[in-house]
Amino acid sequence: MTQVVVVYHSGYGHTQRVAQQVAEGAAGELLAIDAEGNLPEGGWDKLAAADAIVFGSPTYMGGPSWQFKKFADASSKPWYSRLWQDKVFAGFTNSASPVGDKGATLMALQTLASQHGGIWVSLGLLPSNKKESTRNDINSLGGSVGLLVQSPSDASVEEIPQGDLDTARSYGQRVAEITRRLRG
Repeated sequence: MTQVVVVYHSGYGHTQRVAQQVAEGAAGELLAIDAEGNLPEGGWDKLAAADAIVFGSPTYMGGPSWQFKKFADASSKPWYSRLWQDKVFAGFTNSASPVGDKGATLMALQTLASQHGGIWVSLGLLPSNKKESTRNDINSLGGSVGLLVQSPSDASVEEIPQGDLDTARSYGQRVAEITRRLRG
C-alpha cells in the first residue's frame, strides 16, 4: 500500500480543511506545520517514509506562507542526502481571491518538489469554464498545475465552495492512483 503524506500550513483553518479533503481522497496522513513553521516530533521521518508528499500552503502576498517557506528551507537536509529523490509530489494552495496570485505559490511548491528530484502530479481535470458553470463545479477555478481553492476573507471554514472541496478529494485520489502505478 502506498503512503501519502499531506504536509501543510494553515493560518486560519481553511487550508487545513482542504488538506483534510486531499488526505481523505488519497487515504493519506496529515502533517501540520505549526504557527512557528515547525513539524511535530517524527514529522521528518514520516516524510522520509512516504511514497508521495503533497504540499499545501495558503497564498499570502503572492507566495507560500512564511511558515511553509521555513519548512521548505529546512528541507535542505533531506535535499542534500537525496532522501526524497523520485518520490511523487503534488500541491495545493488557497487564497481569498479567485486568482490571488495562487499560480506563483503552486510554482514555488512545484519547484521545491523538482529540487528534491520528485515527480509532480498535475490536477488532471478540465476546467469548468462554461456559462452555466458555478463555484460548486469540479475545478471551477481552472487549475492544471495543482489544486486551486478560494476562501473569501470573510468566509468561515464551513463556507469553502463544495466544488473546491470535491476537487481536493479528486486530486487526492489522483495522487494516490498515480503513486500506486509508479510504485507498483
